[in-house]
Amino acid sequence: MKPFSSLEDWLKWQESLHHLYIDLGLERAAQVFKVLAPDYIKPPTITIAGTNGKGSTVAYLEAIYTAEGYRVGSYSSPHILKYNERIKIDGVPVSDEQICEAFARIDEARGDTTLSYFEFGTLAALDIFRRAQVDIQLLEVGLGGRLDAVNIIDPDLAIVTSISIDHSDWLGHTREAIGLEKAGIFRAGIPAITGDLEPPESLINWALEQCTVLCCIGKDFSYKKQAAGWDWFSGDLQMLQLPEPALKGEHQYRNASAVLLAVTKMADILPVSEAAIKQGLANVHLAGRFQLIESEIPVLLDVGHNPEAVKTLADYLQAVYPDTRIHAVFSMMKDKDIAGVLDIMNPVVHDWFFAPLTNPRAATESVMRGIFSQSDISKVAFGYAGFSEAFSAAKSQANVGDLLLVFGSFFLVSECLVEFDNK
Repeated sequence: MKPFSSLEDWLKWQESLHHLYIDLGLERAAQVFKVLAPDYIKPPTITIAGTNGKGSTVAYLEAIYTAEGYRVGSYSSPHILKYNERIKIDGVPVSDEQICEAFARIDEARGDTTLSYFEFGTLAALDIFRRAQVDIQLLEVGLGGRLDAVNIIDPDLAIVTSISIDHSDWLGHTREAIGLEKAGIFRAGIPAITGDLEPPESLINWALEQCTVLCCIGKDFSYKKQAAGWDWFSGDLQMLQLPEPALKGEHQYRNASAVLLAVTKMADILPVSEAAIKQGLANVHLAGRFQLIESEIPVLLDVGHNPEAVKTLADYLQAVYPDTRIHAVFSMMKDKDIAGVLDIMNPVVHDWFFAPLTNPRAATESVMRGIFSQSDISKVAFGYAGFSEAFSAAKSQANVGDLLLVFGSFFLVSECLVEFDNK
């Protein structure tokens, strides 16, 4: 056992153990898991892949199954404040001690096999859920699908949320290429669901080749918003007068609709009442997704970091804050489509404040200045030491009735929440 006294020490060591921070492939994780759990009995499993909407989908499933009284294990990434957020049982992050003990067991089982940071986390989640004897485990794919460590487990149902261009260096530069990677979580004879309004042909064709029954939104299931609440339909099935999803935005109806179909398809092994579904929809919570912090000048947080996600954000702002001056505190990772995001958000943002991040993957001020200079955005401020200074500058320009928007990165939203927590 490694002499690490804290979770932080374990995580720092993991970052340097493997030669690549991201190293897609199933062989290492599968090999270690066989040693770690040779007599593994898999609980009912739902695997969730996609570009945007994965976290929301996990949150809905978790809220609904917990409301029904099931013991629910959920694994997702990245975290916002604490690593423990990645591994939850019944919606509650597991303790440092549980994670450290799992890491020690994994380290012993791996022998000479090196594991990436994400592989360690995935194996820890599976080990913790196994020992907790969860009734169902919800596994969110970290990157792609086909070669993600989560895919060592065969799901009982697969969900693919929306698909757009992101992580191109690993997944490809077209929706067709990326769709094929996401479809890698499909299994023969196992139901699959997609909430993408226009799923790539590669996803559909792969499902056919694998003899996977793929259900598509708008074709096999749908929803209709009403004056109060909404209705859901799939063939002869229907649920009427559902409460509005507690997570905001039009896209959340699509995410919730896919979840309702998943719950009905899993009903033979995990029956769920309509009361639990309604309770889950109404009470679900997910930090950093259209999260509103009420104050004299309210603050809206969103982790959206690609064009599809920020288009959803822009639509939401135009619908809910149509005549509001919006001051954006903004940062992004350098490998993202920053120019595309600026083009989408520019019509709804009054002025911009760049908040530099210390993360080595983050775009520097120099890079961001260059991208802004090529846009038609003139009201942008630079020169801040970090989030706190940029946020204070934005707040100083805001009046009552305005909105402060913090978006563009999980890391930026994390810094904002830490700032508010400290205050």
